Amino acid sequence: MSGVRMRMWVVPVLCAAAVPASGTAGAAAGPEADLALHGTATMDGDRMDVRITPYDLGPDPVADAGVRLRWSVPLADAQRLPARCVREDERTVLCGTGALPADGPGRRLRVPVRLRERAAEVTVEVDTVWAGGAADRDRTNDRLSVLVLDTGDTYAF
Repeated sequence: MSGVRMRMWVVPVLCAAAVPASGTAGAAAGPEADLALHGTATMDGDRMDVRITPYDLGPDPVADAGVRLRWSVPLADAQRLPARCVREDERTVLCGTGALPADGPGRRLRVPVRLRERAAEVTVEVDTVWAGGAADRDRTNDRLSVLVLDTGDTYAF
């Protein structure tokens, strides 16, 4: 592999996004949390606004979690993302949620973005990519997709 260079970008909290949120078979018992995501998405022209409230349905609290937002169309190159968010690629943003109390909601996360080009409709996929080391055995409530039309209307997920 001589001559091959690799560059690694380390982002606190989000660098663990490659670790599956669910535990592996036979793993030692550890913290367990059922993360759920609820929110809204609105599109007006080339601008989209996604708001997410993460929930931890318990039984254990989570110190921090990572959420991935993936758009079906490319985002504009220049974005003003919230402090806990980072661009992964031309269609994807990763965000940290902050602490999630057991059996309660976390802080609402607002992610406004601009699309590279105006689109009549866009699908936004939202999912948890890291659960702070807690096992999440029910992934059905933290992997969501919403179709958003360019109407200015708010779509819930």
